[in-house]
Amino acid sequence: MSTTKSGVKIGGIFTLEHYRNGKLIGITSGHNIIPTEGLNRINDVMLHGTTQITTWYCTLVETNTTPAAGMTYAVPSYTECTAYDEETRPEYVEGAASTGVTTNSANKATFTINGTKTLYGASLVGGGTAPTTKGNTDGGGVLFCYAKFASSRAVVDDDVVNLTYQLTSADDGA
Repeated sequence: MSTTKSGVKIGGIFTLEHYRNGKLIGITSGHNIIPTEGLNRINDVMLHGTTQITTWYCTLVETNTTPAAGMTYAVPSYTECTAYDEETRPEYVEGAASTGVTTNSANKATFTINGTKTLYGASLVGGGTAPTTKGNTDGGGVLFCYAKFASSRAVVDDDVVNLTYQLTSADDGA
């Protein structure tokens, strides 16, 4: 009897670099969950002919929220941080996949903080009626993934946060 597996492992990690006065003062990261909504989007685009979302956006999270499979764009269970100077959410500008990895490490999402907050996590979202608006909660969007950082980061006005997301896919067959 064969013990060969058939399937795919897919997951990612967010890495946050925290700068103050131009100096790197901390790095934290967190492995993401891809909730059912994100998994359904992968399956529907690849196999069901659903229209691809061509622009994804990075978000920061200001509540200490545990990842859960039932999170959705409309009801993410966390509070998105909007305390930054940029007028819109930063786009996730990824390079082409290579060896099963897609990342925005060459084009990190940058947030210039304009308040005092504690950052607990990050997410990748797309779609919606106004996907570039900070704090948008209109229907029609997709929460692709969410991660809670290994450690929170306290930020203040004029801090700069760079966010990287790396998605890895691999066959889990033996």
